[in-house]
Amino acid sequence: MKFFERLKDGLAKTRKGFIEKVESLFTGRKIDEESLEELEEILITADVGMKAVEEIMVSLREKTKKGEIKDATSLKEVLKKEMVSILDHPHPLVAPGNRPFVILAIGVNGVGKTTTIGKLASRFQSQGLSVLLAAGDTFRAAGIEQLEIWAKRANAQFIKHQSGSDPAAVAFDAIAAAQHRGIDVVIIDTAGRLHTKSPLMEELKKVKRVIEKAMSGAPQEILLVVDATTGQNALRQAEMFNDAVGVTGIALTKLDGTAKGGIVFAIKKELGIPVRLIGIGEGLDDLRDFNPEEFVEALFS
Repeated sequence: MKFFERLKDGLAKTRKGFIEKVESLFTGRKIDEESLEELEEILITADVGMKAVEEIMVSLREKTKKGEIKDATSLKEVLKKEMVSILDHPHPLVAPGNRPFVILAIGVNGVGKTTTIGKLASRFQSQGLSVLLAAGDTFRAAGIEQLEIWAKRANAQFIKHQSGSDPAAVAFDAIAAAQHRGIDVVIIDTAGRLHTKSPLMEELKKVKRVIEKAMSGAPQEILLVVDATTGQNALRQAEMFNDAVGVTGIALTKLDGTAKGGIVFAIKKELGIPVRLIGIGEGLDDLRDFNPEEFVEALFS
């Protein structure tokens, strides 16, 4: 099955809770202030986020007044354009020239972070780049083991310390090893136990500082992995991590299991952080570069 078809299937729950409601709202009804207010409510409950909803509604009301929106079809077309415009152009995750390209992967436990790292490693390897994975989530022995399995599967090199050791030391050793061995990409896993928020954020700041000391200009990417099924909670997580260490891109996982796919718009509009990758399944090729036009098209298909 082509990726677009899988994406369409993956967005079925979001479409049902969102686009189908929009379609039934305007079936046989004229587009006026009352129906536009109802549309606004649908957008808010679909986790699109207040800032994005405001921007969309200003444009829809303006175009309705000008007579550019006359029926459900023209309204849908304008809505699609507005949504693509909010998401901006694609921001794929590409390894820049200076080596090693260091990615610090962050996010709370259970969002699919280790799996995302493994799939990314596999993708870079398939592009002919050498990869080293670093087990910086030293508090979970299971997390270290899981990452090691992914490293083997992706044919990547692997660095770990004993369970419970200093995550910053793992990151430092990984970069030193990558520089010594001429590795192209380093992906550093981190802990994500959010129930003890403050120590986690302080630890991440320390890991980032140590990476900066180990290599000038690194980490070039701070990739936050969030679970789309958590909706507004994903936005709060993005805010917290961004405040602590500055997030440069987002990998949005589990889009195929949620009706809250609208959170993509909220993250981009509220925080200005690009969604770089989306996950719509368990397969290696189910982690893809995020393409706004393709996403919106699949949502409305």
